[in-house]
Amino acid sequence: MIGDMKKEQQLARFIFEARYENLPEDVIEGVKRQVVAIYAASMAGNRADGIEAIAALSKELGGKEESTVLIHGGKIPAHTAAFVNAAMARAWDICDHIAPGPHIGASCIPASLAAAELIGGCNGKDFITAIAVGTEVALRLNLEEHEYDGFDPTGIVAGFASAAAASWLLKLNEDQIMNALALAFNRCGGSFQSHADGALAVRVIEGWVSETGIECARLARLGVTGPENFLDGVYGYFHLYGRDKTDTEKTVADLGTKWHVTRLNFKKYPSCGLTQGNTQLALDMMEQHGFTADEIEQAEILVPPFTYKLVGEFKLGANPKVDAQFGVAYCVANALIRPPVRLIHFEPDAIRDPQVLDFIKDRVVVTSDESITHTRKHYSSDLIITLKDGRVLKGSIDVPPGTPEYPMTEEEHKHRFYECVEFAARPWLTERADEIFQAMKSLETEADVRTLFAKFQP
Repeated sequence: MIGDMKKEQQLARFIFEARYENLPEDVIEGVKRQVVAIYAASMAGNRADGIEAIAALSKELGGKEESTVLIHGGKIPAHTAAFVNAAMARAWDICDHIAPGPHIGASCIPASLAAAELIGGCNGKDFITAIAVGTEVALRLNLEEHEYDGFDPTGIVAGFASAAAASWLLKLNEDQIMNALALAFNRCGGSFQSHADGALAVRVIEGWVSETGIECARLARLGVTGPENFLDGVYGYFHLYGRDKTDTEKTVADLGTKWHVTRLNFKKYPSCGLTQGNTQLALDMMEQHGFTADEIEQAEILVPPFTYKLVGEFKLGANPKVDAQFGVAYCVANALIRPPVRLIHFEPDAIRDPQVLDFIKDRVVVTSDESITHTRKHYSSDLIITLKDGRVLKGSIDVPPGTPEYPMTEEEHKHRFYECVEFAARPWLTERADEIFQAMKSLETEADVRTLFAKFQP
């Protein structure tokens, strides 16, 4: 009986037994939405800071030609291709995410593509199944913010998604799958300090956990073992990262019958998940009350302490794009001054615009409010706008756009895709955009996903 198995074994069996025919329709649709979001983000991120250098270095180092580097072209070892493509997918921070911060699709999907190429291609149904399984495993291992306590959730949990997806596509047996997950456990790492300091390491961490999935699955297939008690062991995942506070049973509760994939959030704006709500709130308040940025005396943004630590202090460093993505003051000021929010607003020249920087310096205050943590949700924030005519306007938001409770419309998903195509500045992507979008929307009908992803090459 599966209920009598260790949690590690239950996860391995769930992965091993997964079949497309058993996926609920909303899970299939959710995965296809993930695929659209990740490859839109990849197109936007293809020329982001550090990405061209990473792609060039990987091709220069070379190795066995196994898997494709998207957009930049060329074939390199599968784990390295997963690394490059995942870093590219995360660079614009407009992918899927979930509280308190893991970005799963940006690493799981590139790992799935690399694994698909390793086995000589796979159909769309198998590709969807691998991504669904990997995403589900990571979501079930996701922890609370007080448990991560500064670890980057992506670096801790997304490697399990990549390993699970790669293991399924490589057709590992149950024991091998368990070892792949156990090896991935040993690769957990990454700190939110990268985000706080505006470092390009944010996107590199995404690459590492994608790379991890391929490496761990291949090692496990060769008989390399990991700790069999990697979850519940005395030095296992729930002790080291869950800090012995986790309800461990939720990891396997209703496994295979109730899916968490449908809980994923999608970014409406190219910035941290913790800035999505207050960005939307600023836009909504302007529309509701009819004021402009020139009429504002002060904009006070109140956020929980966790949010403040990650995005509360905006300062320009060596990587202004990351500084802006993880600076709530910039995100709100940009929304107030230049609605609607667009990708180009997170380019260095736009970030350094004196009008925006002066507005932040003179009129924006970010406050850490302990009471929000205790009474409201992870993404909650308030905005108090004091106008020059003396009026004080107050707004609150608890559920940001792109969540299941406040979903983006299909038209918004499509708009984001085509904005990313335009931003990519690659003529062949513009020419093929309609073809790519329609293929992703009907991914289950693809005979070989390599045909689809060949359209991303010059």
